[in-house]
Amino acid sequence: MASLFSRIIEGEIPGTFVWRDERCVVFLSIGPLQRGHALVVPIEEVDHWLDLDPDLAAHLMVVAQAIGQAQVAAFDAERIGLIIAGLEVPHTHLHVLPIRSEADLDFANAAPASPDDLAAAAGPLRNALRAAGHAEVVEA
Repeated sequence: MASLFSRIIEGEIPGTFVWRDERCVVFLSIGPLQRGHALVVPIEEVDHWLDLDPDLAAHLMVVAQAIGQAQVAAFDAERIGLIIAGLEVPHTHLHVLPIRSEADLDFANAAPASPDDLAAAAGPLRNALRAAGHAEVVEA
């Protein structure tokens, strides 16, 4: 059975995407820890990040770095946090989010985001990605 993230990638479940390339997608978390909290997800369904092909793992990190740089620009972030927890959904994903302290990385602080909240965060993030010259930006 397809993972929740595979179903989002395939469009069966809505997602607020900001990036899509041939190997991965980036969409905003519906339970963000901070405004602009994004998930970098390989299109290939791989449960544990340790099982990723090394080239795919490297690609995900490059994309996460591009997202983080855009988050700095879009949200005036002091730092960008990166978490690979792997417990919530059995499909590798990298949490990339603006932070000001380690407390911003606590999943207990997750709060549901409305579609309007997600759209309001996606716009500045897409604009920052475009300004950085990334052609992979999507409007979905």
